[in-house]
Amino acid sequence: MIVTKAPAACLIGWPAAHSRSPLIHHYWLRTLGIAGGYVIEAVPPDDLRDFVLRLSLRGFVGANVTIPHKEGVLALSTPDARARAVGAANTLWFEDGELRSTNTDVEGFINNLDASAPGWDRVEEALVLGAGGSSRAVVFGLVERGVARVHLANRTIARAEALAKQFGPNVRPLSWDGINDVLPRAKLLVNTTSLGMHGQPALDIDVARLPQASVVADLVYVPLVTPLLAAAKARGLRTADGLGMLLHQAVRGFALWFGRTPEVTAELRALVEADLTKT
Repeated sequence: MIVTKAPAACLIGWPAAHSRSPLIHHYWLRTLGIAGGYVIEAVPPDDLRDFVLRLSLRGFVGANVTIPHKEGVLALSTPDARARAVGAANTLWFEDGELRSTNTDVEGFINNLDASAPGWDRVEEALVLGAGGSSRAVVFGLVERGVARVHLANRTIARAEALAKQFGPNVRPLSWDGINDVLPRAKLLVNTTSLGMHGQPALDIDVARLPQASVVADLVYVPLVTPLLAAAKARGLRTADGLGMLLHQAVRGFALWFGRTPEVTAELRALVEADLTKT
């Protein structure tokens, strides 16, 4: 008798213990009736190369990748166009025996916007705050979707300039002091910084300066409703939160590993919300 082991994926990070990814993937495995597994693997930077190159020998069909390994795995895999453009990968899988990598933060952000604020992509100008790794995925997604002008504001203007140079003429670097000048034209405002997160300073942005039809997105999901989103909601603006992006970015990895495309449902969101709000 041939015994086949159920497929399993993992999360590679250092540290990684507080990730909600196992909760998400175990929910989908259970609801879709798939025999499979998903575990956390805490991998120190010095061990990354050995761990990734022996991924299949360790019994894994793929992996998610989180801080600080998102850049490091590019050289250990064959990245697709998104991973190359963003300069980071968060998903690994095997295709025809080859270890491939991609960045699903792009579609996680875009698909969450589509679900939360349908029609948002009719905007001509967007304002993105921050120029870190998450910002790269956001800017790539906006440019790919056809937004004509993406203003990129960062406290260190050189970082915004470097990112704008990479993504082309649709992206305009902006000093932090210039934010108020752009707000009245920005139909989409995206916070990719950690400002507003628990334990971090608040994001000092006057949402009253935004057009009434604007959409406000925040990648922070602890707290679920950041001060920025609370101010936007109080003004009647449509919003997209960081938890929605977290859920949507997980979809394609699951499909690549387990062969079924899962759905982001209200039940799943409620499950993760409850976990986030545990005291």
